[in-house]
Amino acid sequence: MKTRLRGAVVLICWLFAAVGAAEDDSDVRHLTDDTGNRMPLQTLVPMYPERALADRIEGDVQVCFNVDREGRTSRIAVRRSSNRLFEKPAMLAIRGSTYAPLPQGKELSGIKTCRTFRFLLDPVAIEVPDELSADVEP
Repeated sequence: MKTRLRGAVVLICWLFAAVGAAEDDSDVRHLTDDTGNRMPLQTLVPMYPERALADRIEGDVQVCFNVDREGRTSRIAVRRSSNRLFEKPAMLAIRGSTYAPLPQGKELSGIKTCRTFRFLLDPVAIEVPDELSADVEP
């Protein structure tokens, strides 16, 4: 059961990574969203805690942090959590994630960034773009 669940989580993470990799890396504009916030270059997916898997516990964690000029995360703190079991994996995922460095002459925003991680036992259905779905065999 654990192996199948982990396989589903890895597949979902791979699909999200493949969707992100389909973007054109030569254009810097995709490194910011519509509001000008920097987008992650690499986002780590937190590991589901063994104890939470065994006890079939689900939950959410909201983590807030700063991103420096080079794209590294710092001052990572849990803002809200439904269960303490999920806090450390969420913080480790943020610590390992990287963002686009700021171009020369651009001012660093002092606003914190927050991400919410949802730990679910049942796989979530995701929509895969046509160009990626052609590579996956049933």
